Amino acid sequence: MKFLADMGISPRGVAALRQQGHDALHLQEQDLGDMPDPEILAKARAEGRILLTHDLDFGELLAASGGPSQISEFFKNSEILWNLSSILEHQADALVKGAVVSVMERKARIRLLPI
Repeated sequence: MKFLADMGISPRGVAALRQQGHDALHLQEQDLGDMPDPEILAKARAEGRILLTHDLDFGELLAASGGPSQISEFFKNSEILWNLSSILEHQADALVKGAVVSVMERKARIRLLPI
C-alpha cells in the first residue's frame, strides 16, 4: 500500500513501513512540513496514498470531500506498526474504497467515505 505521513508521524514509523514493503513517504522528506491541510489531502489523493496523521482536522475535510483514505492515531508512535498491520489485515477493502480509520489503544473505528 501507499502512505503519506503527516508531520506528527515519526519518520522511524515511515522507515519501518518501507521495510515491510510499503511505499511510504513523509512530508518532512519532501520539505513540505508547512503545506496546508487541503493541499496535503490533494497530494495524497493525486498520488493514491493513504494519509497517516494525528491531526483531527483532516477527518472533517475528508467527510466533506471524500477520499483518500486516512488513518488517524491518537497515542504514541511506538504502536503505529502493530496497529497498521492489524488494520491492513482486516480493513484493506475499506481503505481501497475510501475510509477514515480512527485508532485508539489497539482498537479502531472505520467509517466509509463519504460520511
